Order: sequence, then structure tokens, then C-alpha cells
Amino acid sequence: MTLTGNDEHTARPRRQPRTGRPRRLAATLIGLTLAGGLLLTGCGASDSNGSSTDGSNKSGGRGFPQPAPNRTSGTSQGEQKDTPTGDASRELAPSPDYLSTFALDVDTASYGYARRALADGRLPEASTVRPEEFVNSFRQDYRRPDGNGFSVTVDGARTREKDWSLVRVGLATRDTPQSGKRPPAALTFVIDISGSMGETGRLDLAQDALGVMTDRLRDDDSVAVVTFSDEARTVLPMTRVGHHRDRIYAAIRGLEPTESTNLGAGVRTGYATAVKGLREGATNRVVLISDALANTGETDADAILENISTARREHGITLFGVGVGSEYGDALMERLADKGDGHTTYVSTIEEARKVFCEQLPQNVDLTARDAKAQVAFDPETVKQFRLIGYDDRQVADEDFRNDRVDGGEIGPGHTVTALYAVRTRPGASGHLATASVRWLDPDTRAPHEESGQLETGSLDEDLWTSSTRLQVDAVAAYFADDLRTGDDKANPLPGALPLGELADRAHRVASAAEDEAVDDLANAVERASGLMG
Repeated sequence: MTLTGNDEHTARPRRQPRTGRPRRLAATLIGLTLAGGLLLTGCGASDSNGSSTDGSNKSGGRGFPQPAPNRTSGTSQGEQKDTPTGDASRELAPSPDYLSTFALDVDTASYGYARRALADGRLPEASTVRPEEFVNSFRQDYRRPDGNGFSVTVDGARTREKDWSLVRVGLATRDTPQSGKRPPAALTFVIDISGSMGETGRLDLAQDALGVMTDRLRDDDSVAVVTFSDEARTVLPMTRVGHHRDRIYAAIRGLEPTESTNLGAGVRTGYATAVKGLREGATNRVVLISDALANTGETDADAILENISTARREHGITLFGVGVGSEYGDALMERLADKGDGHTTYVSTIEEARKVFCEQLPQNVDLTARDAKAQVAFDPETVKQFRLIGYDDRQVADEDFRNDRVDGGEIGPGHTVTALYAVRTRPGASGHLATASVRWLDPDTRAPHEESGQLETGSLDEDLWTSSTRLQVDAVAAYFADDLRTGDDKANPLPGALPLGELADRAHRVASAAEDEAVDDLANAVERASGLMG
């Protein structure tokens, strides 16, 4: 259900750090229709299942609410008074606030690392499990927009717990352009060559994938190579690929592991090299390849990136983190990417590494949206409670949804972003259920844009496990992540959660219907976890 929204054209103020979500009293939602503006896509009428397909007000007189000036709770709101658990995404706090706001995120490292741990016969640490990264690891079938920006899809299905449903907000950018159509890339590879990178599946894996990637770069792309162990050095300054592929191959082949991990020095030198080789009209990006086990020099993500904040803010140089290794500093890498306006992934096999560098990297080179944020407004007349599943460290104050000084996510072409909500509807509820909006800045002009989609209660009539295959895949991924990060603590499970053994059976059925190797891998991972948990 793709809808249009309004465009606003204002100067972009200076960036501020992403903020946590304050807990203040929310004002009563004010019903307002969206301001008219330059429409991004065409309009349509409501579809047969009650989901609206344009940006107009179809809520029975209750218009799209503006961001609330204050709020009191975390990601979950409603009327039930539950004791907070300490995990923001598992709270069902009392509040009159029916808004949920978060920065977009396309990270997948948490799921990749969990699969690696399970393949090694162990459960991942609960602190490394981020449900949104599990869900966003899988292909979606959302309609894509023609130009920069997003399409918005809102759907859902009921769980087998009374009055509870899963609601899915799906955002998609345009397809990845053909190789000749994207802007040239200026990529600075910052490669960890510390002693720990000598383990099979770390530096050797990166070298293979980078070699294959070099074959596929265009002549007008540029590459620089920085290495770090106890200190950092620029092995190859920014070099136009053109007739210099042999120089790039030689720089990659010559990498050898040695000594300790001064990740801070690597990042500083990498950004300095990127700034020195900055190309106007190109996408300038630092690609960090590391196990993130920093043990020398500065080891705090905020302190590391504070030194290069000017490069990020003034030159728009973003960070793409690629994690490797059976032991992996997940928290540091994730924080680096968050602070560096980028995202992370994790690889453990040659096949995965080649996919990241040869297929996915183009998605992480070009940008279609900067500082992208989403806000979902639930209708208090039909919704009693809701819980956003994941996005714990991506929360944004509701009143900052349209504050373009507050950081959001950087999103490229070919990406999809999925957010799942557990939603408890009021008995007998009928009509408008929620409006989901996304706001972003044009990557070139910094002009803000918005687009919205709406959902009616009639869209939740179908049972979750007979709904669309892709929604079932998302549900399996979310329930799986919730199990992994709670273990034996089932005090506040997701509504409709299945025992892990039953979820494994369900995952295999969904995998068969999806005919997707990635979903087969998910089913196998759930089965391994079920065996380890007993």
C-alpha cells in the first residue's frame, strides 16, 4: 500500500548526534491532514482489504497526527501497566502516547554473527542479538519507487494470541542502478592486519573478496587502501582504477597479519586518506574490515569518531563496517557504524564476502536518502497497546521526527527496511489503525521529503501463519531473535510466540514455500538453536 506524502524545502541545519528517546508526557494527538506539496508518486483509492493506497486522510475524520511535543515511554505504549524489564523493546508501558519514531537501519551483522555462533555449536551472546537486523536480512517484495526516496507498505496479520497482531511497516528504495548509471565511487578500505586477523576466515577472506571486487569496479572509480595493526599506514593513496588495477591487486595481495589492533589509528588514518583523496561528484566512503577486537590505543567508538567528525559532517564521508571472525567485537563495530552514519554486515565465508563486496557494496556506495527516520502513529480508538520489535538504539524523540538537525539513517538504492510491531487492538475495533510515515533528506540538495502509508483494521483478518510468505519469514526471524536474546526469561514474550522447537518446524515450512536459500539457512539456524537450548 504505497502512498504519497508532502515535500518540504528548507535549508538543512548543522547535524547533531542521534539522540535517545526521552520519556516525557505526550500531548493529546492533534488530527491534521498532511500539508499539500509536490507529490512524489500517483494516488489511488483504498484496496479491498481496507488498506489505503494514497496519502489522503481515510481515518474516519481522524487525520494524520503531528509529532507529539512530549512523551513518557520507550518503544511500547498502551494502557496495560507492566513493570519495565530494563529492555526498552520489551516494555508495555502505560501512556497516552501512540507515536513510535526511529532512525532507519539496514544493518544485518547481528544475524550473520548469530548464524556463525550457532554453526560453531554455541548460542550467541544475548547482547549481540538485535531483532531488526534479523528481520532486515531477508529479501522483501515491496513495490519500489521510481526515483530517490521510499515507497511505504503497511500490512499485517493476527497472531494466535487474542487481540494481538503483527503489523509490518515496509520501506523500499529504488532498484540498484546498472553499473554504468551510478555515480563514481571513491572507496577507502581500512583493513585490520592485526595478529587476530591471521585466523582462517578473516584476512584471507577479505583479500579474496576485494580481489574479485576490483575486477568489477569501473575505470572511473577510485580506491585507497589503509592498514592498521599497532599503527596505521596508507598502503595505497586514492587511485583511479582505470589502468591501475594491478597496483590495487598488489596492495591487497601484500597484506599480512601482524601485532596488535589499534583500530582507532586505522579509522583516523582512513578518514584522513579519504579526505585527501576526496572526489567531488563521487560517493566517498570508508569501508572498515575488521574483527573489531581493539586492544591498543583508543577503543571507545565515540572517542574514535570524534576525531573525524568534520570528515563525516562537512564532506559526507560515511562508514560501511564489515565484521569477520569467530570472535568479533560486535558492540564496537555496531557503534562505529551508527556514529559514522553508516551500517554494518558480517561475513564468515568466501561466498558471503563476495556477495557483500561484489553485489551489496553498490547498494552501500550510492545514496538515495540521508537522515531517514520513520514515525508510526497508531489510532487510540482502535489500538490498545503496541510494541516495536527491536530498533532499541535507533529510537528518536517523537518531536524530532521533523527536526532535520537530528540524525537518521543513510540509505542506498536496492535497500528495504522492515519494522515489525506487536499490536493489541481494542475488542471489536474497526476502521483506521495506523499511519506510517518516512522522512528523509535528498542526498544532494538536503531538501526534506516525506511519504506515508495507512493501515485499516480489516487488513489484520488473516492468520499470521497463512499470510504472505514474506510476512511469515519476517515473523520467524523476529520470534527467533526474541528467543535468543531472552533465553529462559519468558516473563514478557512477544505475543503469539511459539516454542522454539515448534518455531523450527514452522521455519522449515516457510522455507519450503519461499524457495529461498537464505530462508533455508534461517530454518537451519532455528533448529540448531532449539537443540542447544534443549
